[in-house]
Amino acid sequence: MTTGPHTNWDPGAARTAGALYLAIAVCGGFSIGYVPMQIVAADAATSSANLLANQGLFKLGIVADSLVILFELAITAILYQMFQNVGPKMSMVALISRAGMITVMGINILLWVMPYILLTRDTGWDTAQLHALVQMFFDAHSTGVFVWQLFFGMHLSALGWLILKSGIVPRLLGRGLFIGAFGYLLQGIVELTFTDVAALDYTYIALLVIVTVSEISFGLWLLIRGGRISPQFTPATA
Repeated sequence: MTTGPHTNWDPGAARTAGALYLAIAVCGGFSIGYVPMQIVAADAATSSANLLANQGLFKLGIVADSLVILFELAITAILYQMFQNVGPKMSMVALISRAGMITVMGINILLWVMPYILLTRDTGWDTAQLHALVQMFFDAHSTGVFVWQLFFGMHLSALGWLILKSGIVPRLLGRGLFIGAFGYLLQGIVELTFTDVAALDYTYIALLVIVTVSEISFGLWLLIRGGRISPQFTPATA
């Protein structure tokens, strides 16, 4: 008898992955969505003033960013363990692409911290130069988000494929992740190539809505339903 995809399914790991998904959504939404909106402005002087006026919020965002990276490391390993029996090669693709995303996220934290270092230490530069450099780091951080989105889009397409093949997770979630993953890929390419086409913008926004709903639903399913599946041996299909 051969082993099927249920063989590696660990209910405890599924619950942990679900909890991590939701924790990443909360911390990432705060550090990537909310905090930059309160600090980064269209002009360099305002961005610098906002950072100095909101240092507590800025530092809290760094804590949230750091937690996201730690949670991402854990969930990457857990997902690989859960799905490697479904498709070893595709599981490795999912693992490597998400690890690449985490690496870019780490670099992005460094870019985000640099403006604070520049503004709170005596550099000897004049104010205009200092503010311009601060804004440059903020812009680089914003661009870095689109870089890690490319890795994340690749990860989600692989994960969606694994879900569809597993026969464990609802196929609707697999389809949503696989199709919606192209939203991250498309937005990353559009933004990094400075392409301004309204049709492309509408397309990736629609895909991002699909993938966001699918990701949150997948996390909830893992937390609530995934932990109730008992590991079992089943004949593998070709």
